[in-house]
Amino acid sequence: MTKLLKSLSARFLFLDRGIVPTKRLLIGYISISICITLFTFIGFSWLQVFMINGLILLASLLDLRSIPKRSDIQVTRSIPANLERGLNYIVNLQVQNNSNLSCHIQLIDGMPQSFISNFPIEGVVPGRGTVELTYPIIAPVRGKYLLEKMFIRYQSSLGLWQKQMAVQVSDAIRVIPDLSETKRYLEDAQHFLMHEGMKIRKQKSGVGEFAQIRNYVVGDDPRKINWRQTAKLQTVMTNQYEPEHGKHVMILIDCGRTMGEELRHTNRLEKAIEASLTVAAAALGNGDYVGIIAFSKEVTVFVPPDKGMAQLQKILDAVYDLKVDAAESNYLQAMNYLQTVQKKRGLILLFSDIQAFLQEEQTLFYFEGIKRRHMFMLVTIEDELLVNRARQDPTSLNRAMVKGIAQEQIMHRKRQKTKWEKQGFILVEAKEDRLATAAVSHYIHIMNQGLL
Repeated sequence: MTKLLKSLSARFLFLDRGIVPTKRLLIGYISISICITLFTFIGFSWLQVFMINGLILLASLLDLRSIPKRSDIQVTRSIPANLERGLNYIVNLQVQNNSNLSCHIQLIDGMPQSFISNFPIEGVVPGRGTVELTYPIIAPVRGKYLLEKMFIRYQSSLGLWQKQMAVQVSDAIRVIPDLSETKRYLEDAQHFLMHEGMKIRKQKSGVGEFAQIRNYVVGDDPRKINWRQTAKLQTVMTNQYEPEHGKHVMILIDCGRTMGEELRHTNRLEKAIEASLTVAAAALGNGDYVGIIAFSKEVTVFVPPDKGMAQLQKILDAVYDLKVDAAESNYLQAMNYLQTVQKKRGLILLFSDIQAFLQEEQTLFYFEGIKRRHMFMLVTIEDELLVNRARQDPTSLNRAMVKGIAQEQIMHRKRQKTKWEKQGFILVEAKEDRLATAAVSHYIHIMNQGLL
């Protein structure tokens, strides 16, 4: 009996194929059946009751003739190929009715369970006509997805019966990181850094790598005249400079266990990826060579350094589906790999969890070799919960103990940071919503000061 009830209830779900009664038919039929049953008290026989009920059902079946065939309903989907994580998008559906019969239609798109949307969506499709339906969607989890099916249910003209079917509508989409901060920087870099008090300095005239000495021509800067060669050759000669070749910036993204820690809106890895893309955009726009390495217990992604904004798309394609690994991060292996692939001196930006990084005592000795060849900067997110615990009022014994432990951890972390900073390392800790701005600001400062 239980299996029978489950089978009957499943018929009212959206399935691949089937014909089901509508609520209008069920409510109307039950109401009429109750009224007819009451007539038995005034002389109606049960045979007459059953016959009348049967005639009502047969009459309702005539309504099926006013439902279009399944082959007459065609649906196409229009959805962006790339969806940024957490942003709102509108999906357009075009429903075409090739029959002469109009119908009321309901659709459920076969979206992944992680996607946020409201279904079913409804509309009326006229005979020999087309209607466009839209619905909003939010994709909170990065990755590659394949949308294959769309489930459709449409009613007859009287609304007594409805057909249902599944239509094969395939679309491959990617959910990429939120690029809002990257776009803001590309639109107006100075405004992006305004609240940091940081300015992007333009290259001074006559500064750069010396290229050659050539004859002076009208319009050249007199300050570039090479007086020694002028006296020797008895003609005015000037120095020619070319802009400095781009610096090398290598971005390292830690995908280890601690990067899965949840923040207010997302986790550490999400913010690290978004900040790294913003730094990459800033460096590429500055003419630098940018590469990227993602690692946990081993290196999983490597994009060789290159220049030009086309490199940003390569980096995005490589990191858009990075996931948190349950294993601990192996910093030594990542640095060994870095030493192998990055021969030229450059700026190394490591996005990681400072707590896990500072606990690796042996890394300080090993990173001394890295520092001699490269400039190293660790960028991490401030532990907001720990800071709030350290600032809370000790209104009870339990809160006082929690406050004391939090303050002790913060002091220990500061001592560790001081030890690293005395060795010439740069450690940047920023709030969750300020990570990209802080990373770009320190990159601009290093370039402005010519520290690399």
